[in-house]
Amino acid sequence: MASPHRKSKFRPIWDFPGFGGLSVGFFAFLYVPILVLVAYSFNGSKFAMVWSEFSWRWYLKLLENDDIHSAAINSLIVAFFAAPAATIMATLAALVMVRGGPFRSRAFTAGLITLPLMVPEIVTAVATLIFFALLNINLGLINIILAHTVFCIPFAYMPIRAALEAMDPGLEVAAQDLYADRWDAFRYVTLPLLTPGIMSGFMLAFVISIDDFIITLMVAGAGSTTLPVYIYSMIRTGVTPEVNAVSTLLLAVSVILVSVYWLLSSANRKGEAIG
Repeated sequence: MASPHRKSKFRPIWDFPGFGGLSVGFFAFLYVPILVLVAYSFNGSKFAMVWSEFSWRWYLKLLENDDIHSAAINSLIVAFFAAPAATIMATLAALVMVRGGPFRSRAFTAGLITLPLMVPEIVTAVATLIFFALLNINLGLINIILAHTVFCIPFAYMPIRAALEAMDPGLEVAAQDLYADRWDAFRYVTLPLLTPGIMSGFMLAFVISIDDFIITLMVAGAGSTTLPVYIYSMIRTGVTPEVNAVSTLLLAVSVILVSVYWLLSSANRKGEAIG
């Protein structure tokens, strides 16, 4: 029997020389520019990187910019259609993969679902553009919605599948033993327990859709500009305080959605621990 005073053979990662400093440098490189952008979005000067005074000037100016309003509305329309569609497909895929029993090409199917996570996004964007061009599909925002739906499926699939795998299948069997058919067992047992995972998948798909730039830039037609594409068009002529302000708002939306996703995931894990 091992002595309780015996030291673990694994060393804490913080004990490695220089790791703490490298970590601080990494996070500083990643997040300090974002903090600078947020700070300078409240700059009253007309020059992006010359501080004069604290001001809401550029946020107020955004309220008067009809082009930004149109781009933001387009982004929301795309996300509100693409994210639910991707979540529904991801839920069905997770049910088949986890509860569907063994079938041929199971590993191949699992790899196919998650493939967009590993393929460079520019490759997906170019392939989607070529596909639409070959079929002569030019439906404005619908092109972006279709592309985002397919691209967001694996992002929604991962948390939904994880929640389903953590769920005790015996609960569904018990429901059927109590004379519930398969649909009732799914409706009254599986779906309520899976809801936090589904909401997490939806939030993740929504934030991926609303922030996407490369695929949207490739497939968007005239009048289909979304907010990330509009921000890119603004910085091509130089960074202005207005760009800082609209980028900060987009960052805030992303942070809120990711926070909700984290809270839902935490609630799901806590429920699993209690169960």
